[in-house]
Amino acid sequence: MRRRRRLSEKTSLLTTGIVGTVIVALCCFTPVLVVLLAAVGLSALLGYLDYVLLPALAIFIGLIVYALYRRNKSGSSECGDKDS
Repeated sequence: MRRRRRLSEKTSLLTTGIVGTVIVALCCFTPVLVVLLAAVGLSALLGYLDYVLLPALAIFIGLIVYALYRRNKSGSSECGDKDS
């Protein structure tokens, strides 16, 4: 039960990072957010998108790297326990 809980925590961290990266990348590299803001009448905010989206992209990529690091770190320690 405890192992299953740890696995779901690691998977959810990785899933959050991947989903966040995809959403932010879509907003950065395609005009999705530009069209949505223009449709709502908030086109004046378009100049500030880079100040929000690029750091968010860096944070989500960092989250993915951290989740993969934790997954590999715990996977190597479990393999070591099986040998001894």
